[in-house]
Amino acid sequence: MENKKPQFLEKEAQVESLQQRFAASSAAILTDYRGITVAEDTKLRRSLREAGVDYQVAKNTLIRRACHNLGIDALDPYLEGPTAVAFSPDPVAVAKIFSDFIRDAKKTAIKAALLDGKPINVAAVNALAKLPSREVLLAQILGAMQSPLSGFVGVATGLLRQFVSVLDQVKDLKAEQA
Repeated sequence: MENKKPQFLEKEAQVESLQQRFAASSAAILTDYRGITVAEDTKLRRSLREAGVDYQVAKNTLIRRACHNLGIDALDPYLEGPTAVAFSPDPVAVAKIFSDFIRDAKKTAIKAALLDGKPINVAAVNALAKLPSREVLLAQILGAMQSPLSGFVGVATGLLRQFVSVLDQVKDLKAEQA
């Protein structure tokens, strides 16, 4: 058994933790957090936490090593300067939070992102941010599924109403003839 220094063991644990987070999340967004104040950072972290997003500042070498262990090397060019990573099960939610924060604070930027293990550019992250939330999309799908049924019920009700009206008219005609 090797005798490893505590610092090396700690870094190995950090790499393993990052690796697990990259593997478990459907979206990972790398950001440059330079220039934001403590209050802005607290607000951002609160928004991310409420959305179930794990946000962590990490050394570029550790992020690079974790990504390489997963076979991802497309993020290497973006691992310069201070880097924070947001891991999320919902790509749209995390993209919206960062898009809103960057629009309001005007101090940070998205470097790159992974969507289901595949690298995407900043334009794709911005496109994700413009999508409706998961709940809205589900409601739209449900509405689309119910629409044909509602139309059918309306037509069937109209036909039944017309049939009853015709029967009433036939009854009235027979009553007049009798």
